[in-house]
Amino acid sequence: MTINIENEYKDIIELPYEDIIENVVNAALDYEDCPYECEVNVLITDDEAIHEINEEFREIDRSTDVLSFPMIDYTSPACFDGFDDRGELFNPETGELMLGDIVISMDHVYSQAREYGHGAEREIAFLTAHSMLHLMGYDHMEDDERLEMERRQEEILLGLGITR
Repeated sequence: MTINIENEYKDIIELPYEDIIENVVNAALDYEDCPYECEVNVLITDDEAIHEINEEFREIDRSTDVLSFPMIDYTSPACFDGFDDRGELFNPETGELMLGDIVISMDHVYSQAREYGHGAEREIAFLTAHSMLHLMGYDHMEDDERLEMERRQEEILLGLGITR
């Protein structure tokens, strides 16, 4: 398992964000019974940088809390069937399944933690779980999809003992 975490945030982050991210990534993969060793890239940044990324890649002119850039088109969410025949999905150097990239705004982590009345640790864990589900093919465009993602996010976090 390779989890590349790059910190471009402007201030010192006084929480064990790397450990939190690694634990949630692994828990999400276990929850979805992923049969492969995986590669995930995570960028920690601020509102200004995530705003630029959001505008460049999604044509949305505002900051956001988290962005997910999946590398895989799934036939159905977290359906890993037939991947062995698709070599382009795997890193040729490590053999790991390349799930994609996550971008998290620490500015949003702190503000949303205050807004929702929980700690920054819980917020970064929540955003990581949410994004991991996107990297495994889940979406929330429809109400039933949103409810399914919310249930899965909470179960992943509860499995780690992370509550509000």
